[in-house]
Amino acid sequence: MNNLTRNLLIICGTLCVIIGVIGMFLPILPTTPLLLLAAVCYARGSDRFYHWLTTNRWCGAYIKNYREGRGIQLKQKVFTIVLLWLTIGYTAWFVVSLWWVRIILLGIAASVTFHLVRTKTLKPAPQDSSLLREKST
Repeated sequence: MNNLTRNLLIICGTLCVIIGVIGMFLPILPTTPLLLLAAVCYARGSDRFYHWLTTNRWCGAYIKNYREGRGIQLKQKVFTIVLLWLTIGYTAWFVVSLWWVRIILLGIAASVTFHLVRTKTLKPAPQDSSLLREKST
């Protein structure tokens, strides 16, 4: 791969990370698809950036589990859906006055909810009971 392609992939991945992080606070921006796109760009453009993204303490495990098909934890699904509906619901009813924009916002929320519900639910790994007994003594 030539340097131009590699640099474009890194730039694209970095822009996706920035917009994805902003999307954590603005529900209109799709955080998960942007972080996944960043992971794909980094995986092809830079091992160092890919490793940084997938080992990041805030979203690394989330991205790895999703990319590897293991799914999303139920707690994350519920939190995401509740936050999504609260913010888009507030925006649709109190901020936006155009009926067609309200319908688009509610359609986006319904689509994201549908996707999250259909996504496999990751069950946390059971802890070894012998380790728990050793720690308590």
